[in-house]
Amino acid sequence: MLRHKALPSAQRVFRLAQRQLSSLPAQETSDPLLPAFDHTPAQYTGPSKEEVRHLRQTFLSPAITHHFKDPVMIVEGKQQYLYDETGRRYLDAFAGIVTVSVGHCHPKVLRAIEDQNKLLQHTTTIYLNPQIAQYAKELTDRMPGNLKVAYFVNSGSEANDLAVLMARLHTGNYDLVTLRNCYHGLSETTMGMMGNSGWRQPVPCGMGVRHALNPDPYRGAFGNDGPRYAEDVNDLIQSATCGQVAAFCAETIQGVGGAVPLADGYLPAVYEMVRAAGGVTIADEVQSGFGRTGSAYWGFQNQEVTPDIVTMAKGIGNGLPLAAVVTTPEIARSLATRSHLNTFGGNPVCCAGGRAVLQAIDEDRCQENSAKVGGYMKGQLQQLQQRHDIIGDVRGQGLMLGIDMVKDRNSKAPATAETAHVMERLKELGILIGKGGLRGNVFRIKPPMCFNMQDADFLVEALDTALCEL
Repeated sequence: MLRHKALPSAQRVFRLAQRQLSSLPAQETSDPLLPAFDHTPAQYTGPSKEEVRHLRQTFLSPAITHHFKDPVMIVEGKQQYLYDETGRRYLDAFAGIVTVSVGHCHPKVLRAIEDQNKLLQHTTTIYLNPQIAQYAKELTDRMPGNLKVAYFVNSGSEANDLAVLMARLHTGNYDLVTLRNCYHGLSETTMGMMGNSGWRQPVPCGMGVRHALNPDPYRGAFGNDGPRYAEDVNDLIQSATCGQVAAFCAETIQGVGGAVPLADGYLPAVYEMVRAAGGVTIADEVQSGFGRTGSAYWGFQNQEVTPDIVTMAKGIGNGLPLAAVVTTPEIARSLATRSHLNTFGGNPVCCAGGRAVLQAIDEDRCQENSAKVGGYMKGQLQQLQQRHDIIGDVRGQGLMLGIDMVKDRNSKAPATAETAHVMERLKELGILIGKGGLRGNVFRIKPPMCFNMQDADFLVEALDTALCEL
């Protein structure tokens, strides 16, 4: 039996006072209210939602699915909020799948894009251009150790695909070690690396990929004992390869897998094993980079390691098609034995926007805000966990949080249907949230890094309201 208790907080009292002052009927003001926000969306004049839905069903691939039973049509965004065609405002707690880092339509990023668009929209790397050169320096200046060479591409899948190619060329080895429950993209190479059946197609892929035990502190066999999970990597290398590997690749907090952090001490032990077997280490920072964890600029720094290759995308461009692979000069030279060209990688408009994102992260103190607001919200969610037995685990760092929903805390059976129901209810309350995990039972809270305390309070109160209604 699930236990629910109402949320006794000053925030709830404040909301009640707001409703009492409202002119709306009582039955329309019983739900939590969005925080005030000073922005008036533009009048929408495009095709209706039903027309757009029909066009999409007719002309777009059926593989592109909706996030809700009744899909939301988003036509405008501002900071941490989104607006539909009617002008209704939603709190964006998922940031376009962890992509909008500094906020929707950030003025600094918009200005950089607009200024570059007026000069030159596209060229390729066969010509010199200041944007790509300056951006490469500014990005690698933020990297530790000897990670000083960048290669720009367009997506996380491309970045991880290229990182694997670099690793194989540099080491002369072929086998890869990745983790169960991981997600690295949907190209043929990266799909083969994936450890999540929900995103794999029934086609041949993954030649040479070995999937190690997932070092999941909540659901894993060894709890938070990172070195013990690492023993499985050593066993894989000795038993399932020739004793030599090209690379080990892991997200430092698993994103699609449900905001799962790696067990403490895992990466230092694994990195040592992999390097001893002739391999290099790849950190997938597509979701956890650029200050999102709050405690560090890069997720791997939370485990006190420095990888040999880092892949990044999503928040790097705040929504622009931009990604990068950053590595050492030695590994970079391994790719230079033959020409390797990406037509759109390093596009001057994308690079101008990427430079502005770096500046905005610094000037807006996004990492500090992620630590402050994310830490506060995690604490509030943990209090909520004490009142709702359906919440099995609250985890993550900064503004990369996960809520693992379970039918029973002892068995940890996934509460998949309940999670889907609550997600729909949160949409009705004005919150767009993510969902993930192998069984679709984990809420993924990864908003733009301009998310504030009032937003956190509203999200927690709305979640409490939805859970009480189960």
